[in-house]
Amino acid sequence: MASDTVFAQTPAPPYYAVIFTSTRTPATADDGYGAAAQRMVELASGMPGFLGVESVRDGSAPGAPGITVSYWQSLDAIAAWRAHAEHVQARNRGRERWYDGFQLRICKVERAYGFSRD
Repeated sequence: MASDTVFAQTPAPPYYAVIFTSTRTPATADDGYGAAAQRMVELASGMPGFLGVESVRDGSAPGAPGITVSYWQSLDAIAAWRAHAEHVQARNRGRERWYDGFQLRICKVERAYGFSRD
C-alpha cells in the first residue's frame, strides 16, 4: 500500500479500479498462496501507473469471498500488469490450484471521498 493505513492513497479521480473477487479452494499451510499474493503486490507496486491496493479475505468462513481492489492510472497500465510474465504464471496457478472461482471487474473511478476519525 502507498501508506501505513488500510486505504490506498489514490490521487484525485479519474483513475481505474480493478476489482478481483474470489473464492478459494481448501487451503493448506504450504500451498504457496500467501507468498504468491504478497509477491503480486510487490510486483504491481513497481509497475508504471500503479496507484495502490486494498485486500481482504475472511479466513474464518469456508467459501467466503476475498476481495482485492487495485488502483491504476490508465487502462494501458492495467493491460501491462495483465501481461506481466510473473503475473501470468500466478494467474495460471490460481486457476489450477488456488481458486474455486473468481470475477474481475474494471471500473473507472469518477468520484471518490472518505472519512477518517483522526
